[in-house]
Amino acid sequence: MQIAVCPGSFDPVTNGHVDIFERASVIFDEVVIGVFHNPNKKPMFTMEQRVELLKESTKHIKNIRVDSFSGLLNEYVKRQNANVIIRGLRATKDFEYEFQRALLIKKIDSEIETIFMMTSSEYSFLSSSGIKELAKFNGNIKGLVPECVEIKIKQRMNENSYNI
Repeated sequence: MQIAVCPGSFDPVTNGHVDIFERASVIFDEVVIGVFHNPNKKPMFTMEQRVELLKESTKHIKNIRVDSFSGLLNEYVKRQNANVIIRGLRATKDFEYEFQRALLIKKIDSEIETIFMMTSSEYSFLSSSGIKELAKFNGNIKGLVPECVEIKIKQRMNENSYNI
């Protein structure tokens, strides 16, 4: 069984992320979405909320499993009995950053492969930070994120307690 891990903070999950998940699910027997706790970011949603939003957003994909982790990615990948990391790319900037990370992982553990997947062109401009900024200024995020995420973002913005 070929298992792949798709790591990220997914704060929030976008339709670009879901596009990558759907396409990866056709290639691998199981795709584990690993929600990473990034201590360098101030998240809009808690880890538990992000996991739940991902589960709801991917419930139509049968071979997806959503999980969360902190610590080293290579150790997490091994705990999942996987040896593949999937990274979604939007632009050259993404590639440079992800390429360096992939090389570091390869140096640490030569058995782990990183596969880069280009997002569909219709989502190439999407980023979680862009969605948060758009939402903060009451911009329309419909069609950019799954419907369940759109609802939760609007609720979060109405709380007036979240600042980007």
